[in-house]
Amino acid sequence: MIEVRNLTKRYGAKTAVDDISFSVAGGEILGFLGPNGAGKTTTMNIITGYLSSNEGTVTVGGSEILAEPIKVKSQIGYLPELPPLYMDMTVREYLGFLFDLKKVKGKKNSQVDEVCEQVHIDDVKKRLIKNLSKGYRQRVGLAQALLGSPPVLILDEPTIGLDPKQIIEMRSLILELGRQHTIVLSSHILSEIQAVCKRIIIIHQGKLVADGTPEDISRSLSGAGGLNIRVAGQYSEICDALSALPCVRKVEAGDHQEAGAFDFSLEPADESDIRGDVFRALAEKGWPLLAMRSSALSLEEIFLRLTAGQTVLPDTETPDVSPAGTEPADEPDLLDDYTEEGGEA
Repeated sequence: MIEVRNLTKRYGAKTAVDDISFSVAGGEILGFLGPNGAGKTTTMNIITGYLSSNEGTVTVGGSEILAEPIKVKSQIGYLPELPPLYMDMTVREYLGFLFDLKKVKGKKNSQVDEVCEQVHIDDVKKRLIKNLSKGYRQRVGLAQALLGSPPVLILDEPTIGLDPKQIIEMRSLILELGRQHTIVLSSHILSEIQAVCKRIIIIHQGKLVADGTPEDISRSLSGAGGLNIRVAGQYSEICDALSALPCVRKVEAGDHQEAGAFDFSLEPADESDIRGDVFRALAEKGWPLLAMRSSALSLEEIFLRLTAGQTVLPDTETPDVSPAGTEPADEPDLLDDYTEEGGEA
């Protein structure tokens, strides 16, 4: 549905997006991650036609954004980080105005009512937008993106500023919309991305550093099948017993966090599941197994490791991506910050 190829965007000497390529299939919900100033918003603005690129192409539904801009824009609903709302309009007036502005075909009133029902704002559509809560305003912004029923939705930080209840409601709404739309979702709330998206893309300093499912990326970074366990007993005896298991290649001591018990990290000899063998070996010795969990990295750990400039995965869609530079991740360039926060270059 969306094809991005060799996309590059420069602001003078600063490269905000550096030769990135990826695709989004129809009906997919893609999580788009990166630290502030990484190039996320710039990329989304290029996809939606708000910005032009210096190099590369963006194709949506078979149409290239520069060759057929009106056709491409008609296929995209965009919710920016700060929805462009007119506070002195009622919800219905605002959506009717956007309906005309977008030149949506069909009956205005019925489509406005339909999107209000979709995002659950029927009960406030006669109220002034300035009198609505932050959560309802985000829903109004999402409603305008849905006008005309575009096949693609680009959502930039749709839950920013919402309370926990509103975040859960917005998450459920995105999952519901994903049944009928292709969605690109940018968020700093990693639990939200993990709950909603089956595939993620991570960019750092304008470069694509990961593309795949969280599970696949975790395996690439931490290896497959590893275990972290906590066992009660004598440290040396437990270590010797675990090291003697044919299915275990390596045993490392973890942090000692409980009296009379010890933590161990186990690396399997191959990609097979070693949990059963480990459990049986400990049970035969009478050593209580107090905890067992996969050593796979969490999405937060993946994000921090990749955006710290330590790793670039070799199996992303841009295999020639070089490691991130030496500029500190927490001190982005002022120009990059400005453009990523919605300013105009």
